[in-house]
Amino acid sequence: MWLGQVDVEPPGGQRYWHHVIRLHRAAIMALLDDHDQVLMLWRHRVAPDRWGWELPGGMVDADEEPADAAVRELEEETGYRAGQVEYLLTYQPTPGIVDAEHFVFVGRKPESVGDPTDLSESARVEWVPLAWVPAMIDAADIWSAGSLVALSRVLMRDRG
Repeated sequence: MWLGQVDVEPPGGQRYWHHVIRLHRAAIMALLDDHDQVLMLWRHRVAPDRWGWELPGGMVDADEEPADAAVRELEEETGYRAGQVEYLLTYQPTPGIVDAEHFVFVGRKPESVGDPTDLSESARVEWVPLAWVPAMIDAADIWSAGSLVALSRVLMRDRG
């Protein structure tokens, strides 16, 4: 993480100093099975003190490709491996002040390879029907930016 200021001169505007936070890159995996289900984690987030359903994911190590990080995080957090991995999109969750590039991947052909090795990540790991996702979003059971962006895109792509 890096916190600092940058000198900004917008087109037609006044020059000023702007606070910037640069975070590590992150990778997220939406693992889908042959029954139109997605593998999700029920987890607690400390800062908002809130529980919700999320996709597996985490930080990309300095010497790691984002796809490799998504595969690693999926296995650590769920005990599953994707037989096929496809890049879906890249986004910035809060680009006004934070540089935190997030990479989203879709995994298919899931294979259970054992128990999760990072037991601090979630209280439950469950397959959730994709058809339930819009109602879960409406009920604020899915509320984290990464999961919202990834699942919305998965649903858009599958329907269009």
